[in-house]
Amino acid sequence: MIPMSWYLALSAVLFTIGVAGVIIKRNAIAMFMCIELMLNSVNLTFIALSSFFRDVSGQLFVFIVMTVAAAEAAVGLGIIITVFRNRESLDVDDASVLRD
Repeated sequence: MIPMSWYLALSAVLFTIGVAGVIIKRNAIAMFMCIELMLNSVNLTFIALSSFFRDVSGQLFVFIVMTVAAAEAAVGLGIIITVFRNRESLDVDDASVLRD
């Protein structure tokens, strides 16, 4: 059996990669994927803790996070497509001034 600390360490590494990607990347699609990576690392933590404590509440929270991720994907990709059509660029610095 794999110790729970390995799952938590993997989740922490994935979350850190996601945060670094959001901070460093300037491409909207890359930032979007990093946010999804962060959400999935939280799901891994919920599942690991749920398994460790033998409680299903962590698995129920995973469904809530998956619902938020699906809504974020639908709305986020719609916004990204609209900005790309108007600006013809996925650089977030170009999208910071949307008054034009």
